[in-house]
Amino acid sequence: MMAELLDVNAGVERFAPIAPKDWAAIPEALRPNLLGFTGQTMWEGAEAALGLDAAGFVNKAWCALEAHSPEIQRRTALTWESATGALETYTFAQLNEHANCVANGLQSLGVTKGDRVFVFLERIPELYWTILGILKLGAIAGPLFAAFGPDAVQDRLSDSGAVAIVTSPVLKARVDGVRDELPNLKHVIVVDHRSTTGWQRQPGDVSYAECIANQSHVFKTVHTTADDGSVMHYTSGTTGKPKGALHRHGAILSQWATAKYVLDLKPETDVYWCTADPGWVTGTAYGMFGPWSMGVHQLVTEAPFNASHWYRLIQDHGVTVWYTAPTAIRMLMKAGEALPVQYDLSSLRHLCSVGEPLNPEAIVWGQKALGHAFHDTWWQTETGCMHVVNTPTMAIKPGSMGKPIVGIVVGILNEQWEPVPEGEEGHLALRPSAPSLFKTYWNREEVYQSKFQNGWYLTGDRAWQDADGYVWFVGRDDDVINTAGHLVGPFEVESALVEHPAVAEAAVIGKPCPERLEVVKAFVSLKTEYLPENDEAKTKLLNDIQQFVRHRLAAHAMPREISLVDSIPKTRSGKIMRRLLKARELGLPEGDLSTLEE
Repeated sequence: MMAELLDVNAGVERFAPIAPKDWAAIPEALRPNLLGFTGQTMWEGAEAALGLDAAGFVNKAWCALEAHSPEIQRRTALTWESATGALETYTFAQLNEHANCVANGLQSLGVTKGDRVFVFLERIPELYWTILGILKLGAIAGPLFAAFGPDAVQDRLSDSGAVAIVTSPVLKARVDGVRDELPNLKHVIVVDHRSTTGWQRQPGDVSYAECIANQSHVFKTVHTTADDGSVMHYTSGTTGKPKGALHRHGAILSQWATAKYVLDLKPETDVYWCTADPGWVTGTAYGMFGPWSMGVHQLVTEAPFNASHWYRLIQDHGVTVWYTAPTAIRMLMKAGEALPVQYDLSSLRHLCSVGEPLNPEAIVWGQKALGHAFHDTWWQTETGCMHVVNTPTMAIKPGSMGKPIVGIVVGILNEQWEPVPEGEEGHLALRPSAPSLFKTYWNREEVYQSKFQNGWYLTGDRAWQDADGYVWFVGRDDDVINTAGHLVGPFEVESALVEHPAVAEAAVIGKPCPERLEVVKAFVSLKTEYLPENDEAKTKLLNDIQQFVRHRLAAHAMPREISLVDSIPKTRSGKIMRRLLKARELGLPEGDLSTLEE
């Protein structure tokens, strides 16, 4: 079970440590693998670098926009390329001015510190400075993925008690469809100046161009502490609706430190590209706060994935550091090795991945096709920053998540929440020491407390650790489905399925997939009157069910496979036995069936 380091003398499979010429940029205490000093020192170093010890308060947006020297303020912070190829650039000072307009506009609508304001936008510049403006006001920002359907939007706005949402004319229709179910939602702010799509104003609707864009460019950031709520990302579980993981402003300390020492960002020279959407935690932690708090220039593209387009972006914009997902890497691999050689990718110097385990083949492919190995990183919505990583100074063990960062203690625990010997599989747990660890699950304190046992935070993953301290992912403790880096809760998909008029019962599992890690597989029991008469009718019905879920939730939550069954296996108490369905699907032992409903 123990993996070996890649032989640094094995040709294409070489993963040499950081080159000697780069060592001068690494503080003595951090050599050779960032394990040379305490976590407390690391967080204090971040606090001093950001000027927080002198500022007397902690605010993520202030750190990202205002903590910089006048020289950095004049530098480019954001290069944005639209879906049609149009370019816009913004300096840190300009981002700050736009964020100030947002803060002033929201304040004029009565939004105050602690209020929840959600952002439901395509990947346009307004998405980024709107989140920053919300934080400057001291409100809590709730980024939403633009592919969410009305049910997913309603769940999050209702649970959070959101008072406002910033959206676009196209996405507004999904909000309008559920507004009657959202009594706390007072304002729907429509970013209308970029779109040719008209929109029908309803009570509570506000034009971004009228209310936000014309506000003062000056705003004094509201005093927030390290423990005050900042960003809330919803994460799925195996039971119930998605949970709102509320993060603190103090998370910026962890995000700055890991952006510096794991992503190895250098503000003077780097052009950084994080491919994650801010609707997910990677897109805020490392698509906004970490790199911008360091003063690093970021690239953002509105266009969807296309291998040739991605290579062209790296070439044209001189991307040096690239943070992406294993699913995207596998899609690039699928496009072939002949494609990247058509582009000048020589600007790249450091590649990282996140979202799901990175298979060894992808690491070898990166070294061969791009000239650099991908460095895998492990963390989750709740941790708020990278926790187990492959730093630039570490040898890579293909398939391993890497080692814990400075100040993070990893435990592999048994069922009594005690550490197991090295090499033995168990529950992956963390000592809750990082400033980025989430504050709570919104309105679900009991569920939050259940994540902590015997002084450990339980991640819900299973793993093992080798003699060198490298951690190896095994799987999820629960039934959450990891599809292309997106966590999908079975209950959420099942709830959408049974809303279809033909569906009587439904159950959902994650089925292994070489490209997406897992795909959503659904088992559906139909109502008698909807039983298809022939194969053509069956195909049409299953396609209709798929599109129904896609519309209600999101494309990544849509079942890629659906099997029709007579009934869904449940326990005597009515709980769906997903593990039994998965065992049968994969030909595995079915285990204890004593609780199975007759």
